[in-house]
Amino acid sequence: MSMNLKSLCERISRSDPNMLPEDSSLGQRIMCPEYSLSYEDIKTYPLSKNNRLFALCWVIGANHRLYSTMKPFRPSFCYSCSFLPGDRYIVSGRFRQRILGRDITFEQGDLCLIDKNCLHQDYLEDQNAVILFLGISNEFFEDIMKNHGASDRILSFLQCALLKQKNLLQYLHFKPQTAGTAKLEECLCSLLKELTSYDDFSPVICRGLLMRVFCILSTDYDFSLSGKLRREMNWLVCEEITSYIEAHFKDITIRELCERFHFQEDYFNRLLKQKTGMTYTGYVQNLRLAEAERLLLQTSLSIEQIAGEVGYQNKGYFYRIFSRRHNMTPAKFRKEH
Repeated sequence: MSMNLKSLCERISRSDPNMLPEDSSLGQRIMCPEYSLSYEDIKTYPLSKNNRLFALCWVIGANHRLYSTMKPFRPSFCYSCSFLPGDRYIVSGRFRQRILGRDITFEQGDLCLIDKNCLHQDYLEDQNAVILFLGISNEFFEDIMKNHGASDRILSFLQCALLKQKNLLQYLHFKPQTAGTAKLEECLCSLLKELTSYDDFSPVICRGLLMRVFCILSTDYDFSLSGKLRREMNWLVCEEITSYIEAHFKDITIRELCERFHFQEDYFNRLLKQKTGMTYTGYVQNLRLAEAERLLLQTSLSIEQIAGEVGYQNKGYFYRIFSRRHNMTPAKFRKEH
């Protein structure tokens, strides 16, 4: 039976035989005073430059007790300490932080992407919660942002948004849409397992998993932006969608788009209408007819072959929409041009 993210965090934070004493300097390094609301230290990267990604688990239990661990770390360890109440991905429960003097409550499934130089402090309260922190080095983050995958522009936007809001927020608070939490938790669980059993191949695996995390954030999560940045985000998403449609217009379906980009059909229509002035159906038809025009003028393919080549299996329907657009048949268009 596979272990969910909450159970995994609890297990690795409590069960390691190397349980550090409460006065351990390493334990205090990952718990206090740096992570205490009583201090305003900016958090620094706790591992060597060779470890470009780490996970920090906090399990806050009853009786004012906190359990924690950090992965990867050699030798492995657990740490437990008491805390006084009130003193990031939220796996379970609720968690409160003060970021730049503003109190923010994160609910289960929320994720916060925060600049390492941003002043942020943690409330430890008397309620059960499981929190997973991911520390990403600048070099690793930039490496991921240089990926040339399908969501390159969206991922670049996340980096750009964080930098542009540096003087305003310095963080992005992500809230899951309907299906977002399950996808992200599955990916984070795989990432945490990989960091726990760290070996020479783990950096490559972790890079792919972290890329998946950002892709899920870009499609299945909402986050707050200024009006200008929100418009930029919509434009970049629209660029991704139109690029995909242009590459697959011959056999594209609205259902395929919904499954790939995780948006509702009406969202595609609104976005395309804003950018192109056309609905999804009109935009695809425009691409197909433009390609049909090119094939009529630059090839010797038959009309029936051209209809099939641009995605129309019904020759009669192709004739009708082509003639409606040009006020002439495809054959006459070829002849007169």
